[in-house]
Amino acid sequence: MRYMDKTIEELHELLVKGEVTSDELVKESLEKSYEVQEKCNAFVTILDDAKGGEVTDNLLSGIPYGVKDNYSTKGILSTGSSNTLKDYVPFFNATAIEKLNKAGAIKVNKTALDEFGMGGTGTTGHTGVQKNPWDTTRICAGSSSGSAAAVASGVYPYALGSDTGDSIRKPAAYCGIVGYKPTYGMISRYGLFPFASSLDHCGVLTRNVRDAAIVVDNMKGIDPNDMTSWDSSNINLLKSCTGEVNGKKLFYVKELCNIENYPNADQNLKVHLENFHKTIEICKSLGMEVEEVSVDRNLLNAVYSVYRVIHSAEASSNMSNLTGIIFGPRGEGSNYIEMIKDHRTKGFSPLIKRRFVIGSYVLQKENQERYFKNAQRARRLIVDKWKELYKTYDAEISPVGLGPAPKFSDLNKKYDINTTALDEHLQVGNFGGFPSITISNGFVDNLPVGICITGNCYMDENVLNIAYALENAMEYKGQIAKEVK
Repeated sequence: MRYMDKTIEELHELLVKGEVTSDELVKESLEKSYEVQEKCNAFVTILDDAKGGEVTDNLLSGIPYGVKDNYSTKGILSTGSSNTLKDYVPFFNATAIEKLNKAGAIKVNKTALDEFGMGGTGTTGHTGVQKNPWDTTRICAGSSSGSAAAVASGVYPYALGSDTGDSIRKPAAYCGIVGYKPTYGMISRYGLFPFASSLDHCGVLTRNVRDAAIVVDNMKGIDPNDMTSWDSSNINLLKSCTGEVNGKKLFYVKELCNIENYPNADQNLKVHLENFHKTIEICKSLGMEVEEVSVDRNLLNAVYSVYRVIHSAEASSNMSNLTGIIFGPRGEGSNYIEMIKDHRTKGFSPLIKRRFVIGSYVLQKENQERYFKNAQRARRLIVDKWKELYKTYDAEISPVGLGPAPKFSDLNKKYDINTTALDEHLQVGNFGGFPSITISNGFVDNLPVGICITGNCYMDENVLNIAYALENAMEYKGQIAKEVK
């Protein structure tokens, strides 16, 4: 009998009744890890010495999970999927890991990602590309690609991710599972390798909304090591999942979600948006109001550029300590400048180098006003527009991406510029620190697609409950990837 396909609550009940042991769950998870590694290349490290743990009243106790390899794990290789940290073993745990340790959760592997979380394809990490378990010729998206592939394949019920632009939510959608990033600062970022500090969120990938609530209930909380964390002790995400949504008001942006905006749309995009509008009708059948709103196209078109400028600037600052002198493999050279140059030239992928160049350029004194500060101003305009909408509506509902996961062979294909805003709009959730969750919305061409629910800051209970009600009205929760090739 397989157990890792089950929910956290089902596994806890089996453990409490003695029908399975924690050791047996860990053994199954490790065996499945090697199967998925061969198929999808989802992991940097598999913890062969992982052992079962004590089963307590905590729902997570004794249950295996995966850790994205940009979380610091004491005594365990933590590379950020970068050659610059290929041998780095931290001496401390991230706060999120400490909380899960306290809950009795059992980590069994470290999942691969785009290098330092930079990239949306799962192709830039130092251990190679991560493949989609539904179709290995396709991407998982990124950067939480390994976590998405593992959860979708049934290695365990949940894995940790991080989300700077859509790095939890889009991989979840492309792999047919749930991806949740809570309000900025609900989970401490202490021990998460920093990418862009004003955008980074810790979060989780699961196969149903209740599991996401359980995990984040255990990870959240104020932390003196993270000045952006806040007291969420009055929030109980699991209890909020009641399914009572009658009278809730949702909006969607017509410039993004209506097919007439895409005269060159391919069949996948057409079906994807058709599915989205069918789901709108399901929302209405549950007693929710859903209204179409209009957002200035200039704001929507600015999202991607604003994201690029801000995250590149913050990344180039955050990662200035990656010199090869403090830690990491030491570069060669006759002086420290040559050593740093050699370390970074050999250690970073081309994509990372480009982003550091952009970040350094926009932060130069003569360029700051035109690029970095203008990007910050545009970010504020975008966030203010969404906060204005949240005064009227409980949440936004939107499609994720342009349809199913692209093929690796199509990554360099020139896409219709009209679709950029739709493909990148989840970044608004990071601009404002808004709670945001994707759930599966069926299939296009036999491959999973997703929808996203996003609400105002600190309204996580409301956002998760809407997603929970909608998930229960459809047939896609708990699904395990079945290769369709």
